Amino acid sequence: MIVPMKKASLVVMEKYRAASLEKLRELGVVHLESLNLSSEGLSKLLEQKARIELALGILRNYKAPEEDSEPEIPYGRRKEDRRRDDEAFYSAEAVNRPEVPDPVDQVLALVEERKRIQERLAVDAKEQSRIEKWGDFDPADLADLKDRGVVLIPYELPRRVYEALGETRVVVLSREKSIVSCVVLDEAVPGENPLVLPGKSLSEIRRGIAEMQDTLATIEGRLARLSSREASIRNKLEKVIEEIEFESARVNMERVEGISDELTVCWLRGYIPYDQVGVLKRGAAENGWALMLDDPDEGDNPPTLVRNNAFVRLIQPLFNLLGTTPGYREYDISLSYLLFFSLFFAMIFGDAGYGSILFLGALLLGVRSKAKSGKVPDGVLLMGLLSFTTILWGSITGAWFAAPLEKLPAFLRALVIPPFRPDPSLDPKAAADLVQRNIKHLCFIVGAGQIVLAHLKNVKKEFPSLTAIAQLGWLCMVVGLYFLVLNLVLDKDAFPVPPFALYLIGGGLGAFFIFSNQRGGNFFKNVLSSLANFLPTFLNSVSSFSDIISYIRLFAVGLAGAAIAGSFNSMAFGLPAGPVRIIAGGLILLFGHGLNLAMNALSVVVHGVRLNLLEYAGHLGIEWSGHKYSPFALKKHGQGDAL
Repeated sequence: MIVPMKKASLVVMEKYRAASLEKLRELGVVHLESLNLSSEGLSKLLEQKARIELALGILRNYKAPEEDSEPEIPYGRRKEDRRRDDEAFYSAEAVNRPEVPDPVDQVLALVEERKRIQERLAVDAKEQSRIEKWGDFDPADLADLKDRGVVLIPYELPRRVYEALGETRVVVLSREKSIVSCVVLDEAVPGENPLVLPGKSLSEIRRGIAEMQDTLATIEGRLARLSSREASIRNKLEKVIEEIEFESARVNMERVEGISDELTVCWLRGYIPYDQVGVLKRGAAENGWALMLDDPDEGDNPPTLVRNNAFVRLIQPLFNLLGTTPGYREYDISLSYLLFFSLFFAMIFGDAGYGSILFLGALLLGVRSKAKSGKVPDGVLLMGLLSFTTILWGSITGAWFAAPLEKLPAFLRALVIPPFRPDPSLDPKAAADLVQRNIKHLCFIVGAGQIVLAHLKNVKKEFPSLTAIAQLGWLCMVVGLYFLVLNLVLDKDAFPVPPFALYLIGGGLGAFFIFSNQRGGNFFKNVLSSLANFLPTFLNSVSSFSDIISYIRLFAVGLAGAAIAGSFNSMAFGLPAGPVRIIAGGLILLFGHGLNLAMNALSVVVHGVRLNLLEYAGHLGIEWSGHKYSPFALKKHGQGDAL
């Protein structure tokens, strides 16, 4: 249920602005309306938040070392030197000294230093690669020889240029396919550029590279050590977010200008659940605030607070995962979404064996969570419900790890209900086709039923307006289209189109054209206005036809999963009897059914969620345009080490 909101306006004295906000935050019931204003203080807090989030993102890639572990020293640096540096860096006394930066500053400084060293390392590594074939020499020695009258000019010459040098005195250092590395004595080679000498010798470059690599290893070790303080950094982030909320509220409080500060008043606006109004009224009376309450206007955009019982609330983790929130004036479809999604999940997985595995996993997670925190998360309970419905569906259809029905134990075969039990009087292929047709038929029943439910909700919402008749007409059209789908998709002979279905389609479409715009004013002008949108409305009616057909995806995806599982079963049991079948067959079954489980999970997201979010919600007119109710309140911070 979407909780009704009241629009609240609070007026306080400017001189009590900060104190009033503190009191309001203690009440924790008002969702403040943001005017998107800014201030220098807010900008600094946002910058601080960005820095903390960046540090947390960096530390997420590290695992804190164990107490007695020693980081590897790859380039010979003594462990006692590393240990002494780290003790100075991490000692409790050092952490508590004011001159030592906090963990966020340490992380960002280390990352900046790492980036600078990596850039230098890349330059030096490139330089090492460039001069390595020239051997280890000091460039200063060449300058010294030149001062003594001996001119040595290093070149990397193309082979044709080298061969044309003739009498020129040349010392060859190395030959490659097309390049000759050499030193020319006394005179330069016309038209060729000498080798650019390095700034230091090869040994110095190598030594510098080793030192930089050692420093990088030290930085990585320190970042790993700092990851142990992730909880305290996260705690700091929560506090900064709380300060941002407070500063945003302070900045967004409008004030009366042109009056002395002593007499100036300021005010803010927000939304509060109707059943929390008493809390705000008491707070206003105790703190001397002027309070005005009103219902939200049509142009307002109140936040959405969905409140349901414990069973319906099971679907909320899925909504959180998808990031979907209905608008304040839209429907809360939590209950119907939960029921239909459970059915879609079961039909897509389609196998009681898979459902049993999922149920066991949910049971183990539930026991572990109960022992750890004292309660079972809604997400685990949802998985338990979905896996249980999968077991039920697989049981009534006789699907257990894609095993042939005739090879199942008698008590499992007895669970299969007649529409999904092959008729022994028919040949096997005809019996299997009939079972598949029954499952397809069920898909269309579910699809038409869900869309009809959507328009029943619309009728209830629009009543007693004449537009309710338009929604009723669309409902009738969907029922007529259902019979048309059975005839065109399943079997023309088994499902002839009844005459009343055509009347439902034509009459329903006509009722929609006549009454869809009847929201006041001249009746006939409204009809003409509706007829002006004939083409979009007609295309929407065709879309309803395709929406019903789209529910056959439940059958198709379930059938594909069963076929894949059956193929892996055939591969495994088709191996020669003996140890090979036990080992190799077991691996094939484990891999095949594991892969199928993963693919089914993806199919649930692609198809099971889609049918609810698009087909069903589309007929309800839900655009998921809402934003969650988030009251201005004190937050409970996690326990972290002191900063």
